[in-house]
Amino acid sequence: MKDTTEHDPAPEGPANFLEFAAGRGPHLVRTAFLLTGGDAHLAEDLAQETLGRMFARWRTVSRMENPVGYAQTTLVNTFLTHKRRRSSGEHVTDTFSETPVSEGDPALRLTLLHALAQLPPQDRAVLVLRFWEDRSVEETATILKQRSGAVRTRSGRALERLRSVLGTELAELAVK
Repeated sequence: MKDTTEHDPAPEGPANFLEFAAGRGPHLVRTAFLLTGGDAHLAEDLAQETLGRMFARWRTVSRMENPVGYAQTTLVNTFLTHKRRRSSGEHVTDTFSETPVSEGDPALRLTLLHALAQLPPQDRAVLVLRFWEDRSVEETATILKQRSGAVRTRSGRALERLRSVLGTELAELAVK
């Protein structure tokens, strides 16, 4: 018979989720911002929906080997689902959130965000995961549920599309 003074360890509770959300939330918003092509409000909505989905499964997620990776995968899938919905009729504008940009060249940032917004959602997802998140081809393939070869092909084609969208603006911005 089991001693009644011994207790099983308590499962991971909401306090741990709150720590996770506070620590990873800003990163999820930044990633979503790039995925959406610069739509700060949609980025916040996607990050919030991602954290909501994670909270609903927190007991399982907290026991995973890589809950951060799970959050990234959930964010990308949430973004792609949003883009597939016919009801997603919001359009990106040139208005950004109220937080000022303190680093980097604002003109370059705006140009790149504008160019990213013109790419198809799958291309954006590949470029953001590969080059912003610095994910490997295999990690990106796992997140997007594609083969590694498909990710390599899409990366190359997406970069070519990005270069064609940027056109002469890229050379002008590189000189500044």
